[in-house]
Amino acid sequence: MTDSSLDYDVIVIGGGPAGLTAAIALADAGARTALLARRAPYADNRTTALLGASTDILERLDVWRRCSDRAAALKTMRLVDDTGRLIRAPEVSFSSDEIGREQFGFNIDNRSLVAALEDRAGELSALTRFDDEAASVRPDDAAVTVVTRQGQSLQARLVVGADGRNSLSREAAGIEVTSRELGQSALTFNITHTRPHHNISTEFHTEHGPCVFVPLSGNRSSVVWVSAPREAERLMALGDDELSLAAERQSHSILGRVEVQGGRHVFPLAIERPRQFAKNRIALVGESAHVLPPIGAQGLNLGLRDAADIAEIAGQAIGRGEDPGAPNVLSRYQAARRPDVASRTWAIDIANRSLLSDFLGMQTARAAGLHLLGAFGPLRRLAMREGLAPSWRR
Repeated sequence: MTDSSLDYDVIVIGGGPAGLTAAIALADAGARTALLARRAPYADNRTTALLGASTDILERLDVWRRCSDRAAALKTMRLVDDTGRLIRAPEVSFSSDEIGREQFGFNIDNRSLVAALEDRAGELSALTRFDDEAASVRPDDAAVTVVTRQGQSLQARLVVGADGRNSLSREAAGIEVTSRELGQSALTFNITHTRPHHNISTEFHTEHGPCVFVPLSGNRSSVVWVSAPREAERLMALGDDELSLAAERQSHSILGRVEVQGGRHVFPLAIERPRQFAKNRIALVGESAHVLPPIGAQGLNLGLRDAADIAEIAGQAIGRGEDPGAPNVLSRYQAARRPDVASRTWAIDIANRSLLSDFLGMQTARAAGLHLLGAFGPLRRLAMREGLAPSWRR
């Protein structure tokens, strides 16, 4: 190490929810950790459904108590076939009490979640924050050198790349990524409504993708409306009154009169997966490690499990006197993450393809599958448990 550099066990690059969680978890596990990320208020009003063990992870890290009062419980998941096709699937409802849970999880606005994570990160003596961005990431046999845009040089035995879809960390590691555009876009916005949601998340399946209304605190819900790109842009361009009416019609007025709140976003959907999750002293978490469409609310939940796994594996290695960036340690992370990410990606891709397919046989198979889920209790309960987290993690 050079005299001009600062030496850490781990450098986390990226300050989104997955990066902040990774930095907190690593510091909590005993790693001398640097977090390289700009301090900036979360810029929009998007929300995240935290499912299964995600809130358990945040509780262990003393984060959840700081934001739980702004979250809405998700107790029922309802699927409605709104395709208008000749062969339609039956409506299916999944109730958390059927698998012995008070709720499947909670829906929370990302702004509140990030604020809670930032608050906790500021308390940890083992975590040093650099309000900057990475200009270069250079791994070698002994360490990784990260130079910030302001010219500061940092070194660590392990870098955790949480720097998003266009990840500099992933590029520095030499990890290739496969990407497939889905030909769909998602419009996201929040609404108020006159009828209570009763903690029921309702997903309407249309011929171009799902439109889901997810409870927020009070008589409010978040909306993720997946459609063809041109239709998403048309909806994006509507005035508030027009979009409110469109959302109310799409919801079949189950929430009463709907009023759109300020702030909406539209983005193209894709599936992206790296060929590896770790290489050359760099481990990937969050969207640098996987990009999924907002179907089944799996994206950030995967990212939080990435963070928990790299913290546990690196923390154990440091506790045993091992090099946390050594190939054998990174292989443990690879083994932990590959089946989880692969199974989620496969399930979401199949569900989306079956909804979009014009092939009568595929539509029949989809309808039959949902009928089985609705009618056969053991299968429905298995699907609910697997939807929260893969069975090998429980």
